[in-house]
Amino acid sequence: MLAPNEHLSGEADALTLAAKLAELRSSTDSLTGQHPQVTFRTLPQVLSGWGTAGLDTRPFRDGLVFLRTRYAALGLRRLLPLDRVMVGIRSQREGAYGGFHHPNQGYRHLQMRALITVAGPLASGLPEDPELAALDLLRAYAHNCLHYGSFRSYRLRGEEIVRTQYGVNFRRHDGRTYSAPDLAGSPTTRNLGVVMEGACDREARTLTRRIARRLGITRPAGMAAYVFRDVTGTLTASDTAALAQAAHRAACGASEPAGTFLESMGKYQESVNARYGRFLADVGRDEAADLHTTVLRATLSGSLTGLSAWLDRRHGPRSFPSLFLNPAYPPRCAVPSVALAPSADHDGDS
Repeated sequence: MLAPNEHLSGEADALTLAAKLAELRSSTDSLTGQHPQVTFRTLPQVLSGWGTAGLDTRPFRDGLVFLRTRYAALGLRRLLPLDRVMVGIRSQREGAYGGFHHPNQGYRHLQMRALITVAGPLASGLPEDPELAALDLLRAYAHNCLHYGSFRSYRLRGEEIVRTQYGVNFRRHDGRTYSAPDLAGSPTTRNLGVVMEGACDREARTLTRRIARRLGITRPAGMAAYVFRDVTGTLTASDTAALAQAAHRAACGASEPAGTFLESMGKYQESVNARYGRFLADVGRDEAADLHTTVLRATLSGSLTGLSAWLDRRHGPRSFPSLFLNPAYPPRCAVPSVALAPSADHDGDS
């Protein structure tokens, strides 16, 4: 019941900790119960249902082939099991709109499950735009696979399960993390949670863009165009500015939930993807693609060795703490020794 790079700290507590995680991971009720109006199916059931209805699932299936090869090269050979992905296919809420930015969904590391919804209106139980829904499904699955495979260590604090490391971000017993939140309105990021989240989504959207181009899928106008540009990583600064305007969202979205979806899309693009893109440009410069791959490998392995060496060669000694260290983090842990020889943990903390 452990993901590929999860670790349990404390020999005395390991059995108790493992039992608690196993219990959390044995049922979907704690997650699907948060969406009482939504009908969920496992991802294999959804793909089978689409096939029976004559809908084309090729964008997802073709993407899965590329995903396996690319992630294996990054060091991730075990992907998130398809039956641990719960997909919302129908909602009783009037005007409900699904997809990557639907509220309260994503990968849940304690339950080791992903919760997602089918892109588009959720009234009928089948996607209104099957090609676009399959692309969105690919983006979400590719994104959540990286969270599933990221390094995490857990320990017990009393009866509570505490995550002490996620990827290359570290958390002390009092909740303080190695890197601090970004300032409001910052165009770039020095927050490790944002860096790793941005890296996961950049990788997922690059893959989705490749499949869309290979299959000749485009959506030039309306709500579908925004969803298409979002899942393929081609949203522009003009798009983000437009999505910040309530009147524009209302004109594009067919319902209030659709407008809320567009608002979330714009905020996520601005606070995660745009900031991560600027980080790569500022720190990686003409080697931004190499830095991106190095960040992903560090997130999966939990080791700072490769990332620190990459940064030090290009920006001088101790570049990692210079870029990311939170001044409020305990001084004796300023350079986390656990990072160089991982003992255990992460997901997407700030």
